[in-house]
Amino acid sequence: MLLALPIALAAADAIPAPGTKLPAVTADRVITAADVTVEKVGTSIPADAIGEPVGGVTLSPPRWVEATGNSVAYATVDGSIAPKNPKGKPINFRVLLPANWSRQAIQMGGSGINGVVPMMRGDRPGSLTAGFARYGSDSGHQMGGFGGPGAGRGGGGDNWALNEEAMRNLGYLQMKKTHDAAMVIMERVYGERPRFNYYIGASQGGREALTVAQRYPADYDGIVADVPIVSLSTLMLAPELIRIQEKQQSNWVTRAKVNAIRAEFMRQADKLDGLADGVINNYMAARALFDMSQGDSKRNPWAALRAPDGVDPNPADPSANARLTDGQIETLKFVYSRYPFATPLANGVRSFGMWVPNTDPAGSGLIADRRFRGQEGAGDNAPMHGHLGILGVTGFLMQNLSANPLDYAEGGPLNPWREEISQWFDSSNPDLFAFYKRGGKMIVTIGTDDTLASPGAQMDYFQSVLDKLGREQVDAFARFFVIPQTGHGLSGRSSGTTGDGQSVPTFQVPNQYDKTALITAWVERNEAPGKTLVVTAGGRSLPLCSYPNYPLYKGGPPESAASYETTAP
Repeated sequence: MLLALPIALAAADAIPAPGTKLPAVTADRVITAADVTVEKVGTSIPADAIGEPVGGVTLSPPRWVEATGNSVAYATVDGSIAPKNPKGKPINFRVLLPANWSRQAIQMGGSGINGVVPMMRGDRPGSLTAGFARYGSDSGHQMGGFGGPGAGRGGGGDNWALNEEAMRNLGYLQMKKTHDAAMVIMERVYGERPRFNYYIGASQGGREALTVAQRYPADYDGIVADVPIVSLSTLMLAPELIRIQEKQQSNWVTRAKVNAIRAEFMRQADKLDGLADGVINNYMAARALFDMSQGDSKRNPWAALRAPDGVDPNPADPSANARLTDGQIETLKFVYSRYPFATPLANGVRSFGMWVPNTDPAGSGLIADRRFRGQEGAGDNAPMHGHLGILGVTGFLMQNLSANPLDYAEGGPLNPWREEISQWFDSSNPDLFAFYKRGGKMIVTIGTDDTLASPGAQMDYFQSVLDKLGREQVDAFARFFVIPQTGHGLSGRSSGTTGDGQSVPTFQVPNQYDKTALITAWVERNEAPGKTLVVTAGGRSLPLCSYPNYPLYKGGPPESAASYETTAP
């Protein structure tokens, strides 16, 4: 395990400057069950110990868990942070305290729209993070509103989405409140705060990780953010924007068109990396082909699939040779182009990146199987559209859980409120200088086949940071890695049909590398990861490149990373 200094360095000016070699480490702090009692932990935390306004913090009696063959010994302390608004919801949190503490800690990010405290248990003895304290929260609401049938339709579990404090807790406040409460508990139990503190999360948790680097840079030494939902306020709205685009029935892209769409992506983009193998590695060039906000606005990237006279002769054709109507082509242009806002949102962002060419065009509701209330051809009894983030539309934005989300209008009366909630939810601030100056390090990883988060928005955020800070400064503290053709879990497979139209066996796209080991080595020993790494899977390897670079095939065995070179688009 990585050991750490015995001295707590909480002040920002105590952190070594970027590039400084850190001092030698010392032994773990050791506790037993006798050190984790109600008398020592306490039953509350003063509100003035929390850096954001709270109504109070109460603590449950600690629990001790003995070591097993699969887990180190540890204690847990559960707590509840009361809201300032009596109509609000508490933030429930948990802190895990290992018996042998390496003076390191991880704040764990959430998932979905949160609502549950992240699962925590002791690590396997001898593992890298066995000595890390862990902590996380439910973000200030308790389950409910995950976008299933009936979600966002006025159920009691969804009412938190109408409360401003609960919304702001989810957006950013809960991270600081939970952090500060956890620090107090660690100090009470161990006698000091962690020497190194990390935030690690994926999806919603990845957004949270970026948010704390932007809002609370003095609290964290290292950030790992996988597939972060950069612009949450618009990602929750985006599926509705697509269904609104499809209100006219002729614009409806049906599931029968999936194979044709995938084949067209492959035909145009597979060989952009120098190899027709069913993997779109040159993601920047691929995006430029289909994003109508780039290049000639009069071009039609879908011209090869256009039906004669724009009228589909066989709407049910599921083959790769299926044809598209003019309306369907307009919808596909919409889905794969930047979406312009009526007015700029938080941090001056003027558009949402939407999606990029991928092998799963029907994923996460990008294509709908049916018509919904408010769309042409749907009856009065048709269901209203719903998805994972529907509360962000009917609750956060429209403040009416019974509203039809397809009634939203960009630039309408809701626009000022849309700008306001963007300030709370979007982790789109490119100015990471304070985090860098303090000595913070971050590793962010995205996949271009992600149909849940928006790779376009993620790439646009990467570009905004580069534009703000410059390549040299970004490389000094951050890695923005892109794994081509992987999805929301950062795994993926090649297409069974190449850009040449050849049928080939599929394979797992290389995606595996140890981000936790990399971030701790970078933070604690100043051992910077390469700007290009190697990822592996299933006997294959591939260069992992920092945005906007990609792996260009230069010759040799396609399954070997040595056959590629990192190349700028």
